[in-house]
Amino acid sequence: MKILFLTSGVRMPTTRFRVLPYVPLLRAAGHSCTVAHSIPDKYGHYRVLGWRLSQQLKHVTRYWHLFRACVARYDVVWIEREIFNNPSAAFEERFRRVAPLCVLDVDDGVFLRFPEKFHHICRLSDLVFAGNPYLKEYIEPHNANTVVVPTCIDAEAYRSRPTTEENARPVIGWIGTTGNLQYLAVAATAISRLASELDFELRLIAPEDDPIAELPLDGVDVRYIRWNPRTEIDEIRRFDIGIMPLRMDHEWDKYKCGLKLLQYMGVGLPAVASPVGVNAEIVSHGENGYLAEDSDQWYAALRPLLEDAALRQQVGAAARLRAEKDYSIQVWAPRIVDYLQTNLDRKRSGG
Repeated sequence: MKILFLTSGVRMPTTRFRVLPYVPLLRAAGHSCTVAHSIPDKYGHYRVLGWRLSQQLKHVTRYWHLFRACVARYDVVWIEREIFNNPSAAFEERFRRVAPLCVLDVDDGVFLRFPEKFHHICRLSDLVFAGNPYLKEYIEPHNANTVVVPTCIDAEAYRSRPTTEENARPVIGWIGTTGNLQYLAVAATAISRLASELDFELRLIAPEDDPIAELPLDGVDVRYIRWNPRTEIDEIRRFDIGIMPLRMDHEWDKYKCGLKLLQYMGVGLPAVASPVGVNAEIVSHGENGYLAEDSDQWYAALRPLLEDAALRQQVGAAARLRAEKDYSIQVWAPRIVDYLQTNLDRKRSGG
């Protein structure tokens, strides 16, 4: 197969986890892959150009991609979420015509912004990959050919962390985008309470640190590390506990794919997460991680992990097995190829 991936941008989490890790595996299996990134990133802009000129550059870039696609004769066009973050589906309609099979990949509640556009794109697509069952439930009325393909980690890159010393000072860690630092407020009261009783560090990894000052983390020893794609796995392996707080009552959070939770589990960390959306399916409470709805539950989940290195090791080992078995690109790459080939063959046969 000859596949064109239209991505959100080289630094975007969706691209980095749902496209780029699969490309070498697909090529090794004999498939031709072209990755066409949004320039600049779909949801960002270049400060030196400003917002308006950055949007114009995105359009010029996509016109160039469209021209190349018309010449190259692809078998599959893979659209990551949407072409542009606006109400128009004009470019999706254009790219739909350049290949027999059009695939829409959705890993977040993007339909909450422009629902009419999203429904139209779903109907244009031959196949939709939904990042979790909650997304599939929403999408299926608009495209019956929707299958769940979870966001995965590369089990070969995410190796289990080394065992820490029994008396070493534990580190609670969080990694994510700058905008998502706000979610830490969900667990902040429990973390502050623990800081008054136990000695530990809260380590936060994000592109920028401005929102940290607004978090209610009184008395907590907070260390900020600037996110770097080349070092993020090594930094996660330096955590002792990973956390993924989400808001229990926000619809957007329900559709998240549990990426950071899987990053923690992939390196063998015990994690504590809000039981929102797919998190409650990824984690078996008390076995490969913990789920916490409110401040008291966050406190109750984190305290024994902070106090007991052996417990951290036990739960972390189970977490690694879960990630490797059910959420690794090594397991899902052949399934994706099968989905693509089956649907392409059906389209070519007129089915």
